Amino acid sequence: MNYTANGPFEVSLNPESLSVTAEGTGLGRMSLDKQFHGDLDAISKGEMLSFRSSVQGSAGYVAMETVHGTLNGRRGSFVLQHSSTMSRGAPVQSINVVPDSGTEALSGLVGSMIITITDGQHSYKFEYELPGQN
Repeated sequence: MNYTANGPFEVSLNPESLSVTAEGTGLGRMSLDKQFHGDLDAISKGEMLSFRSSVQGSAGYVAMETVHGTLNGRRGSFVLQHSSTMSRGAPVQSINVVPDSGTEALSGLVGSMIITITDGQHSYKFEYELPGQN
């Protein structure tokens, strides 16, 4: 059975140095620090690589983040993998739980997340399944 978790979150992005190999490529590297609220009450830490095109509204990013907290009352952690693009303002998001990354009461978690930004406020919709959940 599929479940949905919703809520707002805050994110802090901090610029980080690129590797010597990636310097001068136009890529950007950021650390992620998030606080989720609502059905997912958690913090996350991660890293993002991005590229912004010279065409307004076109960009792409990949990221990995480890999430620690509770999902509808079940405590544990899991890892989200991001691979998303924006083509002239039209987003395509792929944000998925890394298989077998769930721990404790979130062991076996599978799911995907969509992030929405409205008037500068971030929110998430997380569709997921957990073994043995009724």
